[in-house]
Amino acid sequence: CFAVYINKEYSDNVLLDGMKLVDTFYNEMEKNKDIISQVRCYADIEENMKAGKMSAILTGEEGDICAGSLEMLRNYYRLGLRMMTLTCNHENELAYPNYVVYNSDGSCTYNADASKGLKQKGFEFIAEMERLGIVIDVSHLSDAGFWDVYNNTGKPFVASHSNARAMNPHVRNLTDDMISAFLNESGDVGNDAESRIDDMVRHVKYITNLGGMDVMALGSDFDGIGGKLELADASYLPRLHDALIKAGFTESDAEKIFYKNALRVFKECLDK
Repeated sequence: CFAVYINKEYSDNVLLDGMKLVDTFYNEMEKNKDIISQVRCYADIEENMKAGKMSAILTGEEGDICAGSLEMLRNYYRLGLRMMTLTCNHENELAYPNYVVYNSDGSCTYNADASKGLKQKGFEFIAEMERLGIVIDVSHLSDAGFWDVYNNTGKPFVASHSNARAMNPHVRNLTDDMISAFLNESGDVGNDAESRIDDMVRHVKYITNLGGMDVMALGSDFDGIGGKLELADASYLPRLHDALIKAGFTESDAEKIFYKNALRVFKECLDK
């Protein structure tokens, strides 16, 4: 998944900046077409597997890349966008996020919003996203927004980079009720943050014990954080696999966590 990510705080034109990133995506796909190919439907994933290619899904991280326009959402779909968060770290025309306040002393304050969720435009967007075949991503969304999505959708939706709030109170993580880099409390700011494989296993155990083996998949956000990363890029993923097996997960469990659960959701959502 290759995200069109816009930080609203530093963008004067989210739509233009979003389109520039789509252009970057297309240029990268063209330059590397011998090893990777864009996915628009589930059959494309199957074809890429047969051809020995990686699959690339264009996604969005910040619903405001559409500038509140359903027409622009449909244009992104025509360009191949197949998954999108409704918010990132800032309120937009669609919804309110949960957010983190970074204090001057280096500490963090977490604010989970249980009262402000989707706006009217947000409800219109999730309906159109389901109609088109764009996976709704609730990572960053407020708690109230999560339940607005839950109560007003019929297809599976995902939290692409969230963990278990019971394991760590970061507000991007999900409460027990929500479970059908932010793995521990060692820090959430820059180089003080840590990401350890044993913490990942701890979250996997908790979430699968609570919601079952079919709810869990990997969302790396590899270029989204800094800090001390024990799993710094995709080349380290075998270490996570080995840690899961050592912790008692079977090979079948690991396959679901690594790719089969994600493929199941894409198959259900992308094939209309």
